[in-house]
Amino acid sequence: MTNLVLYRKYRPKTFSEIVGQEHVVKTLTNAISSGMVSHAYLFTGPRGTGKTTIARLLAKAMNCKNRKEEEFEPCNQCDSCQEINQGNAIDLIEIDAASNRGIDEIRDLRDGIRFVPTKSKYKVFIVDESHQLTKEASNALLKTLEEPPSHAIFILATTEAHKMMPTIISRCQRFDFRRLTMPEIIGRMETILKKEKISFAKEALDLIALSATGSIRDAESLLDEVVSFSGKEREVKKEIVEKLLGVADKAAIFQFLNYLNQKKAKEAVEFLNEIIFKGVDLKEFTKSLIQYLREILLLKIDSQFQNPLFFGLTEEEKKEIKNLASQFSDTELLQLLEKFMAAENKMRFSSIPQLPLELAVIEICRKKE
Repeated sequence: MTNLVLYRKYRPKTFSEIVGQEHVVKTLTNAISSGMVSHAYLFTGPRGTGKTTIARLLAKAMNCKNRKEEEFEPCNQCDSCQEINQGNAIDLIEIDAASNRGIDEIRDLRDGIRFVPTKSKYKVFIVDESHQLTKEASNALLKTLEEPPSHAIFILATTEAHKMMPTIISRCQRFDFRRLTMPEIIGRMETILKKEKISFAKEALDLIALSATGSIRDAESLLDEVVSFSGKEREVKKEIVEKLLGVADKAAIFQFLNYLNQKKAKEAVEFLNEIIFKGVDLKEFTKSLIQYLREILLLKIDSQFQNPLFFGLTEEEKKEIKNLASQFSDTELLQLLEKFMAAENKMRFSSIPQLPLELAVIEICRKKE
C-alpha cells in the first residue's frame, strides 16, 4: 500500500470515514441497516466530492458476508470486502460512460444483468459520467431500470445531471453531493499527514484547501505532490505549495491592491511583470485577487461576515484586509471585480498573458483619477 498515491491509499473504507456529505451517508446507512436499499441511485455533484467512493461503500456493505442485520458498516475482512478494496470484485461492474457511451455497451450490460451474481448477493453496476451516454444507450438503460432483477443495484454518477433523461432520473433515488468546506478538507489532510508522520505548516494546508475549491480528491492529489516534492524532509511547507501552485503570497496581493487604491498604474504594471519573472502563475494570481476582492466587498456589506478564506489569515492580514475595505467604496470594488473577472476570461485567448491584466490596471487607475 505504501506505493499508492495518498487519495487511493486513504480512500475511506467505512461510512464513518467519509468527510462531509452527511445527508447522503445518513440516508444510505439507514436504508442498509433497515434492508430498504433501492435498485437504482443517482449521485450527482462536483468532481472529487466522493460519489464513486460512496458508491463502492454501498456495494461493499450490501455484499459483506459478516455484516449483521440492522448494521451498515462493511467488515473489510471477508472475501467480498477484500476483493472490492483491491479492485477485483467480479460482481462489482464499473463502467465509464465517457468512453463506453454507446448502445452496444448498454446492451452487453443488459444481457449480463440477467445472470445471478457469481460470488456475491448483489451485482452492483456503477456507471460513471452517466450523462455522456448517447440517447439510444440511455433508452436501453431506461428499460433495464424499469424492470431490474432483484439481485441488481444501479448507481449512476454524474457531474451534470441536467443533461440526463428525466425519465431515468425519475427512476432513481437522487442524492446531490456538495462541495466540501475548507475546514473539512483541512481536517482530512491533517488526519492523513498524522498517519504518515509528516510535519506540516497550517498555512500550507490552507493554501491547498483554497486551491482545491471544494474537491477532496484534488486536495489529496496536490498534497501528495507536495509531499513528493519535499523529498527526504517529509514536511509540508507553505513555500513548497506556493512554488507548485505558482501562487503569489497574500502580501503580494495586498501590495497590488494598494497600488490600485493609490492610482499608481506604473507601479502596478511593473509589479505584474515582476511576479511573472519570479514564476508566479498569472491565472492563479488573478484567481486569488478576485477571491480577496470578494472578501473585501463582503466585509463592506457586513463587517461581521467571515467566510472560510478569512479564517486562513493572520491577525496582521485581517487588519490589512479591513484597512483595504475602508479605502475602497462599494462602487469601486464592483468595478474592480468586473474588470478582473473580464481580464481572467480574456487571458485564455491572449497571446500576451499579462496584457488583459495590464489593460484592466490602466483603466481602473484612470477611473480613480
